[in-house]
Amino acid sequence: MNQARPESLRIPRTIWALGFVSLFMDVSSELVHSLLPVFLVTTLGASALTVGIIEGIAQATAMVVKVFSGAISDFIGRRKGLLLLGYGLAALSKPLFPLAHSVELVFTARFLDRIGKGIRGAPRDALVADIAPAEIRGACFGLRQSMDTVGAFVGPALAIVLMLWLADIQRVLWFAVIPAVIAVALIVAGVQEPGHAVGKHTFRSPIHWRVLYDFSSGYWWVVVVGGVFTLARFSEAFLVLRAQQTGLSATWVPLVMVVMSVFYALSAYPAGWLSDRISRTKLLCLGMGLLVLADLLLAQSHSTLTMLLGAGLWGLHMGFSEGILATLVADTAPEELKGTAFGIFNLISGVCLLIASVLAGWLWQTVGAQSTFITGAVLAALAMLLLMLRRAA
Repeated sequence: MNQARPESLRIPRTIWALGFVSLFMDVSSELVHSLLPVFLVTTLGASALTVGIIEGIAQATAMVVKVFSGAISDFIGRRKGLLLLGYGLAALSKPLFPLAHSVELVFTARFLDRIGKGIRGAPRDALVADIAPAEIRGACFGLRQSMDTVGAFVGPALAIVLMLWLADIQRVLWFAVIPAVIAVALIVAGVQEPGHAVGKHTFRSPIHWRVLYDFSSGYWWVVVVGGVFTLARFSEAFLVLRAQQTGLSATWVPLVMVVMSVFYALSAYPAGWLSDRISRTKLLCLGMGLLVLADLLLAQSHSTLTMLLGAGLWGLHMGFSEGILATLVADTAPEELKGTAFGIFNLISGVCLLIASVLAGWLWQTVGAQSTFITGAVLAALAMLLLMLRRAA
């Protein structure tokens, strides 16, 4: 009896496959993302507010679309088709970035890329929740998140190497197409879902306001805390712009994303593993505290070293929050509505992210970069206070 237990608690093969899919797509996306803010500001003449609006709308779109894709995946009882559609659309958007000669085309490409992310996000997380054994659910989410972040490290590192070789942002952006195509191929070949229908597959509409009553107060607490926390987590595009402010050239600006992603990748799986053994809310509280420290350091940063230390703390906060929030959603959601649960969570987070990124861009442009990060620290502290009050209740 005891001999069968280790086998049953192995991380399933499909979760490993999803991890590699995330890895390759993040290589592609972060190669673009690590250069795009500089490309927008220096080549196309966009302002910091414009960057904030583009990033806010793009990221919010992804999260809003997750509401529909998550609910639809519950209704049809299948996740893989939506994964293929979402990753496929993201792959098709990648050639538009190097072809862009206007802010409008960059916005279109970013919009399409994030729609793809929105389509795949909730069904992917729901598929992990479907497959992961309950005893190691935190580790499964942490592994997928960690592999995703390895890609987020490789992408900017590859951008630096390619910029040293080619010294042309638009030519470098073409290389993002290759890992995106590999990610789509891996879904076709490596991702399998349970043979039975995941949802109840009733004939009612998959998206209806009455479904909100099916969620517990514990789930809505996670949604509220996640939303307030997201207000403090504006787009990483502002880390790239901060790196440029401290004197890094366009070639070396992606280094800030490399450092952030290294710390994110190294912490995501251990945080998930720990969350199966100690309180998830304690670890999430730690993640919020790390964001406060990161923002304060970035606000006062006047050198490359302090800016990179701030980026490292930002990465640690991601490692101690992203996977844990996803695990908390999975823990508190009804079994037959996990896709919908992730969709609603991401809808609220998406609205908050849009507000956060536009606010960050406006503060940056009108008051200064320091005010952007100080505001982020205050909002992160508010989220941490809310979390502690809930635990004390």
